[in-house]
Amino acid sequence: MLMAALAVMSPFAMADCEAVSAEPGTKRPMSEAWGTDHAGQRYQPATRTSINADNAATLQLKWVYGFSTDKPRSYPLVTEDTIFIGDGERGLVALDRETGCLRWENTSMPDVATAIIPARIDGQLVLVFAEREAGVHAVDARTGEKLWTQPFENMEEPMFSGSPLVYKDVVYVPLSSREIGLALNPLYECCRTSGGVVALDVRSGKQRWYRPTIDEPVRETGKHLLVVSEYGPSGAPVWNTPTLDAEQGRLYFGTGQNYSLPATLTSDAIFSVHSENGEVDWVRQFTANDTYNLSCEASTNHPNCPNPVGPDLDFGAPPILYERADGKRLLFAGQKSGDVYALDAVTGDTLWTRRIGRGGKLGGIHWGMALDPQSGQLFVPVSDVGDRGGELRQPGVFALDVADGSMRWSAERDARCEERKCWPGISAAIAAGPGIVVSGGMDGLLQINRSKDGATLWSYETMRSVTAVNGVETAGGVIDAHGPMLAGDLLIVASGYGTFSQEGGNALLVFA
Repeated sequence: MLMAALAVMSPFAMADCEAVSAEPGTKRPMSEAWGTDHAGQRYQPATRTSINADNAATLQLKWVYGFSTDKPRSYPLVTEDTIFIGDGERGLVALDRETGCLRWENTSMPDVATAIIPARIDGQLVLVFAEREAGVHAVDARTGEKLWTQPFENMEEPMFSGSPLVYKDVVYVPLSSREIGLALNPLYECCRTSGGVVALDVRSGKQRWYRPTIDEPVRETGKHLLVVSEYGPSGAPVWNTPTLDAEQGRLYFGTGQNYSLPATLTSDAIFSVHSENGEVDWVRQFTANDTYNLSCEASTNHPNCPNPVGPDLDFGAPPILYERADGKRLLFAGQKSGDVYALDAVTGDTLWTRRIGRGGKLGGIHWGMALDPQSGQLFVPVSDVGDRGGELRQPGVFALDVADGSMRWSAERDARCEERKCWPGISAAIAAGPGIVVSGGMDGLLQINRSKDGATLWSYETMRSVTAVNGVETAGGVIDAHGPMLAGDLLIVASGYGTFSQEGGNALLVFA
């Protein structure tokens, strides 16, 4: 059943927030990681109040909060009565779950770019997250007071894209680098930095260990414009949240391309490292000699663009950990090439490969897949935006059998016009729950498919003006980046991501 939601406007006015308490409930966070759990499956287990295949068609818009930016890039944490999320230029906010009213705000962190991750210090809930450039923060969930900041001042040009992962007293932080964009300046000496993962102490933010993705020392490789030095190897950023096997003591993550020559064996790869010290267990590379930075978008003749230039086929999506009934552990990795790989989590050996769509710089598989451990299905979103060699585009959601990668069903999406804002590809991460898969398209369409056969149960057009509870002029746009969240009886999504020439928007939509 396809809900006729396209013409429905917001059914509420601005909320009366006078009676809302400033102190949030902090006893029951509804997720433990960006991927809902440490295995990264993006699956919300069945509960008494779950959204599922039987009730998804009854979803209604509950309230809308207007962000202060048209490039929202945070992902919420939901507790029994509060939604914590980054609000662009405004900072970190705690919103009443029922009404969207503000409980507290901290305006000292105006560039929250990751998920809000729960941690505990002496039994108290702490919020861990990163700003895009300023570093990682820990904040008291009760008051919004900052407890510590780790700016990584000893690292050159760090950038934070993937969300931290917290387990017990350790915060695992994925690292990328601003050099991918700094290379646009022909006078910039590209490039020196390596991606990596850092482990921090949750109480203090102090570093426990650091695992770079490139061990080779940086060296000067040449010059251009007579005086501008060129350096390498560099890059292999970690754009994604690490995945943890706590029982085996292993941390898994994917890497991106090299920024400059020479290419390394650790770019476009999946890593397995020991979670207690960062020592490498195994590395498997899937695209060799992929060297690329944003100067290549200006011109492949740009002095900082590697020659030959690579296709930019990162692992932007985190690997997903899955344990079979016989105890064998598998990793599922989706690449921007459009390829999905099943790996033996212990050895890194490839068990099967499946190509879906043609892939490209913005996917392929971009931000994240989901897995239903009950039905043994891996759900794969495909973006396929842009031009990659004239291959057939195949945007949509695809369900693979975890055993062999065979296709169980496909729910392809059609373009509704020829403009970029109507492209139906799914770049954002998706989410799964009991009998359902939830996805948000680059055309702003939020959709729920039945997980047993891909049938559409419900959809909602987010790319339109809405009335926000906080009185901010609000409209939706592209759904990208972190994607939708399932939290009990709520479906939450940020609509608008004015990056990469996409349709911006500033709507936080909460359905129930």
